[in-house]
Amino acid sequence: MTSPATERFTLDPAPDTLALAHDFLNTRGVGTQPDLLADLATATAWLERVLPGEAKLTATDLEVLRAFRTELHRLVVPEGAAPESVAEVGARGVAAELVLGVDGTVELRGGGTGAEYVTSRVLAEVLAGQQVDSWRRLKACKNDRCRVVFYDRSRNNSGVWHSLKTCGNPANLRAFRARNKEASS
Repeated sequence: MTSPATERFTLDPAPDTLALAHDFLNTRGVGTQPDLLADLATATAWLERVLPGEAKLTATDLEVLRAFRTELHRLVVPEGAAPESVAEVGARGVAAELVLGVDGTVELRGGGTGAEYVTSRVLAEVLAGQQVDSWRRLKACKNDRCRVVFYDRSRNNSGVWHSLKTCGNPANLRAFRARNKEASS
C-alpha cells in the first residue's frame, strides 16, 4: 500500500498493521498541504492510491469521513494538549466480517461501501494495532499548529515531534530563549 498523505510530510508510513489508519489521519490539511478529503476529486484520487479499486466515494461520504477523521485524530493528540473542537458524531453502522484464513488466523475485514468501507478498514487496523500494542505509537505532533500524525519508532515510545527539524527545534529554541529571558529578569 502506498501512503501519499503521510509521505507528503516526508514521514515513513506506519507498519502494515496501521498503514491505512496512519495515512487516513494525515489526510488533514496542515500548513501548505491541502486537506485530501476537502472535495470529491481529491478524496477519490487519495483513495485510489491507498485502496485501488476497492471503494467509490460520494459527496455525502466525505462529510462522514471528515467527522470520523476528527474523532480518530483526538485519540492520538498528546496528553494535556488541547484537542481540536469536535462536533458530536452520531452512531453509525460499520460493516465488517471475520474471515478464517487457511493458516487458521482470523482476520477482521472491512465491508460496506463508500465511507462505511473506508471507516471499517481503518477501524480494523486500529483494532489490530491495539491487539499488538502498536496503536499507542501513532501520535500527533506536539506542535499545536501542526498535529501531523507520525509513527513513533523510538525505543521507549517518547517521541513528541513529527519532525525535530521543522517542529521540535523551533519549539525547543523558543523555550530556551524564554527561560533565559526569565532568568535574566
